Amino acid sequence: MTTCSCSSTKRFNGIIRLDVRDSTPDWEPYLPPKAPEGAPNILFVLFDDTGLASWSPFGGKIKMPCLEEIAKNGLMYSQWHTAALCSPTRGMLLTGRNHHLNGNASITEGANGFPGQHARMPDECATVAQILQDAGWSTFWVGKNHNVPETDVALGSTKKQWPLAKGFDRFYGFIGGETNQFYPDLIADNHPVEPPDTPEEPYHLSKDLAYQAIKMIKDQQASNPSKPWYMWFCPGANHAPHQILNPEGTIEKYEYNGLFDTGYEAYRTDVLPEMINKGILPKGTQLTPLNPLPDGVANPGDCVRLWNEIEDTPLVDDPQNVLEGHGEQKLFSKLMEVYAAFSTYTDEQVGQIYDYLKETGQLENTLIIYAADNGASGEGSPNGSVNENKFFNGYPDTPAENQQTVRDIGGFDQLGGPDTYEHYPTGWAAAMSTPFKMFKRYSEYAGGTCDPLVMSWPKRIKKVGEVRHQYHHCVDIVPTILEACGLEMPEVYKGVKQYPLSGVSMCYTWDAEPNAPTKKVRQYYAMLGTRGIWENGWKAACLHSPLSGKGNFDQDEWELYHVDEDRSESNNLMRLKDLNPERQKKLQQLIAAWFEEAEKNMVLPLDDRNAFEQANVERPTEEGPRDEYTYYPGAAPVPESVAVNLRGCSYRIRAEVLILKGCEGGVIFAHGSRFGGHSLFIMRDKEDNNLMKLYYVYNFLGLPNKQYPLKSGVLLPNPNPDPNSNIEPDAKYTFLVEFTKTGTDETTGSSIGNTTLSVNGPGVSQVIKLDEMWTQIGKFTLCGDGLCVGYDSADAISELYKDKGTFEFDNKNGRIYRVVITPDPVVVGITPGRRPRRRRLTPVLLAGAFAAD
Repeated sequence: MTTCSCSSTKRFNGIIRLDVRDSTPDWEPYLPPKAPEGAPNILFVLFDDTGLASWSPFGGKIKMPCLEEIAKNGLMYSQWHTAALCSPTRGMLLTGRNHHLNGNASITEGANGFPGQHARMPDECATVAQILQDAGWSTFWVGKNHNVPETDVALGSTKKQWPLAKGFDRFYGFIGGETNQFYPDLIADNHPVEPPDTPEEPYHLSKDLAYQAIKMIKDQQASNPSKPWYMWFCPGANHAPHQILNPEGTIEKYEYNGLFDTGYEAYRTDVLPEMINKGILPKGTQLTPLNPLPDGVANPGDCVRLWNEIEDTPLVDDPQNVLEGHGEQKLFSKLMEVYAAFSTYTDEQVGQIYDYLKETGQLENTLIIYAADNGASGEGSPNGSVNENKFFNGYPDTPAENQQTVRDIGGFDQLGGPDTYEHYPTGWAAAMSTPFKMFKRYSEYAGGTCDPLVMSWPKRIKKVGEVRHQYHHCVDIVPTILEACGLEMPEVYKGVKQYPLSGVSMCYTWDAEPNAPTKKVRQYYAMLGTRGIWENGWKAACLHSPLSGKGNFDQDEWELYHVDEDRSESNNLMRLKDLNPERQKKLQQLIAAWFEEAEKNMVLPLDDRNAFEQANVERPTEEGPRDEYTYYPGAAPVPESVAVNLRGCSYRIRAEVLILKGCEGGVIFAHGSRFGGHSLFIMRDKEDNNLMKLYYVYNFLGLPNKQYPLKSGVLLPNPNPDPNSNIEPDAKYTFLVEFTKTGTDETTGSSIGNTTLSVNGPGVSQVIKLDEMWTQIGKFTLCGDGLCVGYDSADAISELYKDKGTFEFDNKNGRIYRVVITPDPVVVGITPGRRPRRRRLTPVLLAGAFAAD
C-alpha cells in the first residue's frame, strides 16, 4: 500500500553549475505524481432520499434500467447503512470518519457551536479526493454538495469548504441540499452559472449533470488518457422537489400510471415477498407496523394515515372537473408516480455515462459504486405536499390546500412540473422503507439508515449478480476505495495529524460468501435527537422522535434487537416483563458502548429541536448582523443564509432608481421564487398597456389565497409621455416598501402586519396601503433562490412577469443606484421605546402543526 503525502520528498539529482550549458536537469522531483500501474477509475453515483424497497434490483417497483445492468455485473448489499440524513452521510463518504468528527451532526442548516456540530470539515479529516488527487487521479464532483456551511455559500465567503478546496479538480452542480430541477442554482467550479436551457427547451437538471459528467471525462481523456479518474456523481434525485420533465408524457412512458393506486400498505405487502425472492431479505422477515412509535414518542408530522381511511372525493369546488372527481388517494398515488419517474429518468441519465464508458473501453477498469444517502423522506407530512417549503416554515399541508393547488395548475397531470415543489406523504416514505420502521431522520431504526448499495468492477469483481449480507456503513466506503487503489490514509496530511479512519474496507466482500462474517464490529448512530448502536449483530434503539422538541433524553426507553436473526427489527427483546437477565445485560452493554462512542466522536449535546427552530438558529457570519443592508445591481444572488434576515420582524425596503424614457420595466429587487418570496418591480399595467406602474408582491409560500400585490396608481415615464404631464421623462425616484408587524398567527408563527408602497420623485408623491399581509417566518427555500437586485433568478416570484424570464432591469430602462433594506427587530408585545436585543425570535410551533387535517 502507498501512503500519500501532499508534497514531494524526492531529491534533486541533477548538477547545477554557473552556466546552464554545464548543468544537468532532473525533472523527477517536479513532475506530478502518477497513479499505480493499472489503477482503476472510480464512478460513485449517490442518490438522495431512497429507501431499500424503492428500486427494482432490490425488489422495489421503481424501474432502474442502468442500475439493473450494473447489479447483474456486480454485487448488491443488503445491510449497508447511512447516517439517516444527507450532509452527515456525504461527509463520511468524503472522509471515512464518523459524521461528528467531520462537524456534521446533522445537515449544514442545523449547525451549532459545538465540537461535533459546526458543519466545517476540520483539517484532521482529509478527503478521499485529496488523497487520490495527490496520488495521480483526476477528481470530479458533479451534482449536489450540501457539505458547505450555509454561511459560507456566498461568493464573498471563504471557499475553504467548497469542492475545489477539498481535492476536486472540477465541480459542476449545486452547493445546497436541494434545488429546483428546472431552475437550478448552479455553480461551475467556484462561480455561478446559468442553466443552458429553460424547461421549455426542454431542460432538466439530471440530464444536464450527466452531460457535464461525460464532458469532464472526455476533456480529461483527450489530454491524459492514461490517467485514472474519480467522479462523484450526485444528482438532485430523489430529494424534493420531485420534478420531472414533461410530467404526463414521462410518467406514461415509464408506465407508472395505476401502479401505485392501491396505496402504500398494499405496496409493503407486495414488495416484501419480492425482496425475499431476490435474496435481499431472509425468509421469515416480518413487516413492522406503519405507525410503530408509542404515544408520547411519535411526532404527529411523521405519522401515516391509513389508505382505506383517506377520502378520494374533491374537498374543493371544481366546476371545470379538473380533479376528475378524485381527491387524496388520486393525489397521493400521483405524487408517488412523479417520484418514481424522477428516479427512473435520472437512472437513465446515469446510463448515458455508463454507455459512454462501455463504448470507450473504460468500463472494464472502473469501480462503480451506486448508492443512496439515507432512507426515504418523510418530510412531505401525512397529507403530502405540493410545496415542500411549507415544512420548513411550520405551515401545515392541508388536504384542501393541496387539492386547490392541483386544481389551479390544471389537474393531476401537471404534478411534477414547474408549478409544483412537491413531496409525497409519509405513507410512501414508510412503503419505500419496507420492511423496516420509520424513515429518513430516524437513526435508531433501519428505515432511516439501511440503503441500497451496488458495487461493480469488471476487472476485479468476478462473483457477480450476488447479494452480500455483511453489515456495513458509509464510513466503510473510503477505506474500500483506498484499498482498491492501493493507497492508505496518511497519519499526517499537510502538516496536520489526521483522525484515524472510522470504517473498515469492504473489499473482502467481493470474494466472500454471501453470509460470511462481517469485519465490522461496532457502529453508533445519532441524528436530531435519535440514537442507536449496532455491535456484533445486536442493536440497541432508543425511543425518540427527531425534531420533536421533547428533550428529556435521560428518560428515553431503549429497545433491543438481534439483527442477525431479526433483519426488520420487528421483535423488541425488551418488551416482555419477565426479562431474561442476559438480555438486560446485553442492552446495558450496548448503551454503555453508545456513550463510549459518543465521547470518542464528540456526539453530545443531543439536539431534537424542530426543523423550524434549528433552521433559524443565529449563526455567526464573516460580516455579522447589521442595522442596514445595502445592495447594488450586477451581483450574483445573495444566499438567504447571509442575506438580510426579515423573518418575524417589521422591515423597510428603499430603492433609488433612475427611470429613462422608453423604460420597458424590470425587477428592482427580488428574493425567493414562485414557492415563496417577495419582489419589487416596474412593468406595464395589465389593464392599460400604455401605463408603467410600480408593483410590490409578497408571495407567501406560493399559496393562491396569500398572494399580496401592491400596485402604484402613479404613471411612471413611458415610451410616449404626455407632453402636458408634470412627470419628467428621465428622473430619479425613491421607492419605499414598509411592512409593520402587528401580530403572529398562533398555529404557524407567521407574521401578520400592514404594508405600504410609496413612490417619490419629481412631481410624484403617493402611498398605497395594504391592511393585512402575511410574511414567512421560515426561509423562502432550504437553499438557493437568493436575494437579487436588478433581476429575478429565473423562477419568477410573481405570476405577473413569469413569462419574462429574469425580467432584468438593464441600462435601457434606467439605473438602480442602490437598494437599502432595514430589518426592525421590534416584536409585538415589547414595550414601546424599549429595543430588544437584535436577534430573530423563533416562535414555538404547536405540537400538531404538521398533523393531518
